[in-house]
Amino acid sequence: MVKANENYLKLPGNYLFSTIGKKVRDFQDKNPEVKVIRLGIGDVTQPIAPAIIKALHSAVDEMGSAETFKGYAPDLGYSFLREKISEVDFKGRGCDISPDEIFVSDGAKCDCSNIQEIFSLDNKVAVCDPVYPVYVDSNVMAGRTGIYDEIAQSYKDVVYMPCTADNGFVPEFPDETPDLIYLCFPNNPTGAVIKKDQLQAWVDYANKNKAIILYDAAYEAYISEGDVPHSIYECEGSKTCAIEFRSFSKTAGFTGLRLGFTVIPKELEAGGVKLWDLWARRHGTKYNGAPYIVQKAGEAVYSEEGRAQIKTQIAYYMENARYIYDGLKSAGYEVSGGVNAPYIWLHTPDNMTSWEFFDHLLTKANVVGTPGSGFGPHGEHYFRLTAFGSRENTLEAIERIKKL
Repeated sequence: MVKANENYLKLPGNYLFSTIGKKVRDFQDKNPEVKVIRLGIGDVTQPIAPAIIKALHSAVDEMGSAETFKGYAPDLGYSFLREKISEVDFKGRGCDISPDEIFVSDGAKCDCSNIQEIFSLDNKVAVCDPVYPVYVDSNVMAGRTGIYDEIAQSYKDVVYMPCTADNGFVPEFPDETPDLIYLCFPNNPTGAVIKKDQLQAWVDYANKNKAIILYDAAYEAYISEGDVPHSIYECEGSKTCAIEFRSFSKTAGFTGLRLGFTVIPKELEAGGVKLWDLWARRHGTKYNGAPYIVQKAGEAVYSEEGRAQIKTQIAYYMENARYIYDGLKSAGYEVSGGVNAPYIWLHTPDNMTSWEFFDHLLTKANVVGTPGSGFGPHGEHYFRLTAFGSRENTLEAIERIKKL
């Protein structure tokens, strides 16, 4: 008899953003005349930069000619893109990452969730709390987390590292030594960053304990402060303990195009096994590569013109973040983030739960955000707003919230 993967049954309800979407749809069905402003899901709103659109058009034209047509992409991605990534994102920051250590994919979300496949099921996983839900959910699906405790709102076999206002939303070393450590900085959802000496301490910790850090740097382009590392490979010894994920989604507005990459150093091992070899085997077996036209668009991100246009777009979103931060602060909210990341993390008023505040904001101000409890037990009584809306909607949303 066929059996289902019962690990999926351990997941509590729907994916966080599916639940939010249903609540908003139900509200709008009952109130069709209301303008709802969405500052919840971190989807971009600015159009693709002109230099990238030009590259897309050129690549599409190439696909229409027998002489320049491209079929399946190389397993790791086209060399023209990997060489640019290596040169600009890593060697330009003093990181010794070669093009053949870069695996091009269709986004960081997929890689962050799929990377656990190359590790044994008996590895102990540690996550920040609150945390991007994909890290936990993908390990639940694999059967690595144990059962879900409804009261504690956590999984029995996951090591949760509290990120609170007291520690600046940066985790401390856990009492129980993990094997796989998920870190995300600049952080989603709190908007916090980790300073280089703090990250170096985590690298030293991982090497000492023979652990692997899975480092999500999807928002590194939003860093504005000089003492915040853009890559974990800026730290000494990181190539023997870290895998890094990057995304073009928020950096260059590729949420609809889909492009990202994962870095696995050649010397990185787990129990004497080269992880580069395992990921290359998995990548070649289960993935056919990002489309040529999208990788050509990715190459244009690194052009002089493309970098200037993207910098302007990021500045636009971070100006939104400043408006949200300042507006909430002036209204008496306790807020953080919004300086090196496009997320603002606020403490809910009047001891509301995060879902109570979600409903309050939706029904009274017609503004959508993300309940902090959806990111983990220490996200309760917190709420995330994103800076990816239009300027007009962002300003209107904050005025509505201030009136509450």
